[in-house]
Amino acid sequence: MKILYFHQHFSTPDGAAGTRSYEMASRLVSNGHQVLMVCGSYGNGITGLTGPFRGGKRRGWVEGIEVIEFNLAYSNRDGVLRRAWTFVKFAIRSMRLAISEKSDIVFATTTPLTAALPGIAAKWIRRRPFVFEVRDLWPELPKAMGVITNKPVLWALGMLEWLAYKSADRIIGLSPGIADGTARFGKAPRAIAMIPNGCDVRLFQDPVEPWRPAEISGDDFLAVFTGTHGIANGLDAIIDAATILKKRGATGIKALLIGDGKEKRQLIERVRVERLEEYIVFHNPVPKTQLTGLLASADLGLQILANVPAFYYGTSPNKFFDYLAAGLPILTNYPGWIADMVEDNQCGMAIPAANPELFATALINMANKSEIDRAAMGERAKKLAHVQFNRDHLFVKFSNHLLGS
Repeated sequence: MKILYFHQHFSTPDGAAGTRSYEMASRLVSNGHQVLMVCGSYGNGITGLTGPFRGGKRRGWVEGIEVIEFNLAYSNRDGVLRRAWTFVKFAIRSMRLAISEKSDIVFATTTPLTAALPGIAAKWIRRRPFVFEVRDLWPELPKAMGVITNKPVLWALGMLEWLAYKSADRIIGLSPGIADGTARFGKAPRAIAMIPNGCDVRLFQDPVEPWRPAEISGDDFLAVFTGTHGIANGLDAIIDAATILKKRGATGIKALLIGDGKEKRQLIERVRVERLEEYIVFHNPVPKTQLTGLLASADLGLQILANVPAFYYGTSPNKFFDYLAAGLPILTNYPGWIADMVEDNQCGMAIPAANPELFATALINMANKSEIDRAAMGERAKKLAHVQFNRDHLFVKFSNHLLGS
């Protein structure tokens, strides 16, 4: 079959972005299918195409995947209006392609919600089967965060959400809350599958050379956060905890924040003003192929999000699954299905939201644990990665649902 696959933020492992679409597309190709990946130019991503753009796009092959990349630059540092305009332009160009390009199945994955538009167009104009993958519930999440408050805009997004779910033949939700959220629109249970982000166990099982930034010594207890520095991530929680560590005179604990985003400059400035450089270190995004070595040298993975109830069961963070695959103990600062998993499998700690005192205490307690105890947590994390979230296993369910088999 030929699958027309739309993901605006597609990246190979050479980029510093999530690789779910690359991993799934690669496996589809290995199983004899054709995949045409349609994407934009993402600031932290690397599509694998290097040729010049002609007519606003470039086309080529990346490890057996045919890729069309639109010359539409996107960055997490962009403002809301600029990002929205980039989303709209990608959707319009993708709709034209969905109508003109031959395919057997059209697959679209968020974010944003406008990613559904090429699938909707192919469904109603070309009568192609449309499968929609939902990574975040829109407009519920931006509304809950207060990012979008304009009532006409929220109404329009609500209508697009209804049309997307009604048009899709099948839906994939990346978390329990997302799958339940799509079911509200009357889809039959068999049309909805919950397939979370997975663990690239093959990438993390090969021996790597551990490394740390120069600002962090080998004796420091290293807690790592990898991902976007945006409003949704709530990274002020880490700085709040650092202020408590400083007041208590705790030493030798470093939080390394790797990534980029709209809030990064503000976070860096706050650390400077409050003189917390002893506890907080910032680092630019790193490719996933280099991230393995960094996580191999870390002692703890930080799963941090803003305290928004919609996040509790409505997210499936890439970083969490990387921590599992790397065999890292995990500290999460918000309740929900991720926190439940961490506690049920004894592979880390879950603390209440918005409590810097308990956050600081948890960091101290983890640092004071013996290497044997932390290693045991890491082994349980790695077991969870292999048994429940191995990308190879998840692909079987993904492929069956995508192809309707």
